[in-house]
Amino acid sequence: MRVVVALGGNALLRRGEAMTAENQRNNARIAAEALAPLCGNGHHVVITHGNGPQVGLLALQGAAYEQVETYPLDVLGAETVGMIGYMIEQELGNLLPFEKPFATILTQVEVDPTDPAFKDPTKPIGPLYTKEEAHKLAKEKGWSIREDGDKWRRVVPSPMPKQIFEIRPIKWLLDHDVLVIAAGGGGIPTMYNEEKKLVGVECVIDKDRCSGLLAKEIEADIYVMATDADAVYLDWGTPSQRAIRSASPDALDAYGFAAGSMGPKVEAAQTFARKTGKKAIICTLSEVPQAILGQKGTSIAVDAGETTFY
Repeated sequence: MRVVVALGGNALLRRGEAMTAENQRNNARIAAEALAPLCGNGHHVVITHGNGPQVGLLALQGAAYEQVETYPLDVLGAETVGMIGYMIEQELGNLLPFEKPFATILTQVEVDPTDPAFKDPTKPIGPLYTKEEAHKLAKEKGWSIREDGDKWRRVVPSPMPKQIFEIRPIKWLLDHDVLVIAAGGGGIPTMYNEEKKLVGVECVIDKDRCSGLLAKEIEADIYVMATDADAVYLDWGTPSQRAIRSASPDALDAYGFAAGSMGPKVEAAQTFARKTGKKAIICTLSEVPQAILGQKGTSIAVDAGETTFY
């Protein structure tokens, strides 16, 4: 079975943790321990992951060196993808047989320059600033900024992924039983300029949307989004909250999910299920193997029938 597993940002850096290499290494080890049984059961696996905290840290470190401009987001993204892929490969390699091959692919993802997202930046990145600091930086660097609670943050566009350029080598690797790590951070955003040359873009592609596109293009049997929630809930945070066990994409249209948390994951799951007829799953990282068997998490499929709950 061909499986895509998208690791949430907390899989490599948990909320409130210091952004140290040691912490990220420990979390990569935890992720590897959760995924090793899946990889060892004969499945062909592609792992994708977030990289928001890591990009933010590199941007801060770059800003401290004032002799040159901080590197653009696409370059920072490529740097973090290499680092994270290295850690995941090494930790999985310590658990799986020596003969199991791994490959981390720097994945360029095309976006459309006419995407409406470029006119309405919404994706927060980097540190929090005071209002005065944020407006000063916005003027100096041409940033878009927005309020975030009682602070301010830089925001960038989050366009839809259009095309994944490395699909052919990823398919080739899977056909040769290689465990692939790809589309980190939603992929490295690129577009064709007026001279028809491919260039990097200052934006962030949603990881779950890109992972869903990757899963569709490689004809995955299951697309799993591993997060810090054990399922998709209705009426979350209220006494009447209910965990969904299975539902169809159309049934989920009747409910609202928070745009800043579960909403994008549900949307990505619905899109994958509708376009492929295959199953998407949302669950915790530790329960991925059980969720694939239908024992944990929320399964979303066009043939799910009546919505069921735990």
